[in-house]
Amino acid sequence: MTAHTPTVEVDQPTREALARLSAGDLGVLRPAEQARAEDRAGSGLDARTFALVRIAVLIALDAPPASYLGQIPQALEAGVAPADMLGVLRAVASQVGMPKVVAAAPEIALALGLSLPGGEEFS
Repeated sequence: MTAHTPTVEVDQPTREALARLSAGDLGVLRPAEQARAEDRAGSGLDARTFALVRIAVLIALDAPPASYLGQIPQALEAGVAPADMLGVLRAVASQVGMPKVVAAAPEIALALGLSLPGGEEFS
């Protein structure tokens, strides 16, 4: 059996948006960012606490690396220190499990611009 890719018509704006997003242009997600601001306002949490909660959620969901690259800079802007991010890793370890924490640690480090022990570095 051969895999079959369906042929669908994709309009030009959708093609362009997917291409931009695939290239890392997060500006395509402006409506999602507006929803995020509304989520924070509705939560009653200050920006710093909200950012810490979002990091905890990324860890719990075993989020992909791009999620950390988007969230960590926002957390820093909200006043979250790298030591606080380490604190979140420690705080959620017993609830989400060590494998998720161990998987999240290098993603956070790379999003902070740190080198990993093997020499990999985010640039």
